[in-house]
Amino acid sequence: MAGRVIAQIIVMGSQIVGKAFMEAYRQAAANAARGGGHHAAKNGSGGSKTAAADAATRKAGMTVDEAMNILNITKEADLAKVVKNYQHLFKVNDKAVGGSFYLQSKVVRAKERLEMEWAAQGNPMKIEPEAPAAESTTSEAASGSNATASSTSQQPPPGNKQV
Repeated sequence: MAGRVIAQIIVMGSQIVGKAFMEAYRQAAANAARGGGHHAAKNGSGGSKTAAADAATRKAGMTVDEAMNILNITKEADLAKVVKNYQHLFKVNDKAVGGSFYLQSKVVRAKERLEMEWAAQGNPMKIEPEAPAAESTTSEAASGSNATASSTSQQPPPGNKQV
């Protein structure tokens, strides 16, 4: 008889705890959908600028700071430096030359995150991978004489697909 009462108490207690956890999860999901969460609590608000940055971070899977660390640049770096570092890191991590596909993918994601950030600031720029015979374009971009030409000049060869 006592065993039956104890079993009922355990079952009822676990139902109560389970319902409490489900309600807490629903509330957390609702807060996240409204743009709240950790970042809003940290900054004191859930403003649209913060929400846009959070959305871009979730989409790219990394923050702007992480992207700049991967590409070894600073906030003051010009476009030529970004292009030069991206192309170098993309080449040395190519699987065909013994590099790591994972690291090459991280370099591409870092480039995409910076492009998203530039687009959010109203200055959309694209960093295109270097074509095999594009040495003159690279030297122009490195010299800074025509930085916008490097962003639209060369398309990758038809066989190269980025993931």
